[in-house]
Amino acid sequence: MRPPLDETHDAALQSWVESANGHCDFPIQNLPFGVFQPTPSEPPRGGVAIGDLVLDLASASASGLLSGDVQAAAALAGDATLNAFLSLPGGVRRALRRRLSALLAKDAPERDLTAAWLRPAETCAMRLPARIGDYTDFYAGIHHAETVGRIFRPDNPLLPNYKHVPIAYHGRASSVRVSGEPVRRPRGQVLPPNAAAPEFLPSARLDIELELGMWIGPGNPLGEPLQIADAEAAIAGFCLLNDWSARDIQTWEYQPLGPFLAKNFMTSVSPWIVTAEALAPFRVAQPRRPAGDPKPLPHLLSDDDQANGAYAVELEAWLQTSAMRAAGLDAQRIASSAATDLYWTPAQMVAHHTSGGCNLEAGDLLGSGTVSAPRIDGGGSLLELTQSGREPLTLPGGERRAFLGDGDVVVLKGRAARDGFVSIGLGECRGEVLPAFG
Repeated sequence: MRPPLDETHDAALQSWVESANGHCDFPIQNLPFGVFQPTPSEPPRGGVAIGDLVLDLASASASGLLSGDVQAAAALAGDATLNAFLSLPGGVRRALRRRLSALLAKDAPERDLTAAWLRPAETCAMRLPARIGDYTDFYAGIHHAETVGRIFRPDNPLLPNYKHVPIAYHGRASSVRVSGEPVRRPRGQVLPPNAAAPEFLPSARLDIELELGMWIGPGNPLGEPLQIADAEAAIAGFCLLNDWSARDIQTWEYQPLGPFLAKNFMTSVSPWIVTAEALAPFRVAQPRRPAGDPKPLPHLLSDDDQANGAYAVELEAWLQTSAMRAAGLDAQRIASSAATDLYWTPAQMVAHHTSGGCNLEAGDLLGSGTVSAPRIDGGGSLLELTQSGREPLTLPGGERRAFLGDGDVVVLKGRAARDGFVSIGLGECRGEVLPAFG
């Protein structure tokens, strides 16, 4: 069942937290969940972003202003990992959201008590919001798949299975890191041009992937697939995801079993889980498939999912080199796309993931795959934007980039927008490239 619209989505709703009103990411209509550390001497705990502040859920749960299931949910959400909170039914999460919204709304009578739970976001360190048991990366961005396919297979860009099955691979959960942690350039086997044998080298073709991340909530038992009608209820919320990729390592190693070292050195996620409840107003129809494309098999097809299963979320990638920072030049936007550019809906990805009997668990992470738009600046990776390095980007100050250089900072941004509703953001997913080890 889709989360219903309620008073928490009202575009006229304002907060007594002044920074929330008009905030680009975290107005009162958002209220995303995450894990933060207030100071180095205090343990991490769960919180909610509101404007430029973070609401301490551990304090809220002990305050006496919450009761019953709402208090129990807040206690779980105030833990150092949100796995138990994510496993709660959507209705319980929604009840906590509604209570927090009421406490933070302008003219709330409990304002003075609630104010004691707030910490300045700028002084808090963000942590991974959940303990990730498994991480799966899909390949659901058809424009990315077509563009990359044309680079390597001009006459046959999409493989025969692409429009029948949501393609994915299992990533490395242990190397998922929260926004702000730097990424070290990996080393791996690379086959240099015209060489007869590979060499062990630092990657010279380090790349980004602009993705939508999905956090799993209530999962499914082993051997009991989720039906397409039930799959969306398994997604507790969304984030931004950058699946850093070493394209030269990937080219050598990916056949026949797919990505390995080219992907497992690090994946970055934004720290806040923007809940399915917060994104309810931004559900839209999945774009109609082009004439001649195959109809999804029954276990991947639902009229309701096709009518409401996509999300109106705009995505961007920004790049700033160390030379740009030294010269006082702002980051440059290098890519923009939208979640509606995906060929498969989130529910279809979840349904397919479990269709063979695989069990998903609370805190599992799914990536959508690189989200690209069918425009020149729509590529969600440098591989696309530079045509595999043949057409480097020109940046402010005259620098050129085919792939990432040491000292480059990449920032992903996301925003849900729709007429009649207050836009909400996914925060940012940031990472700086460090030189290779050794």
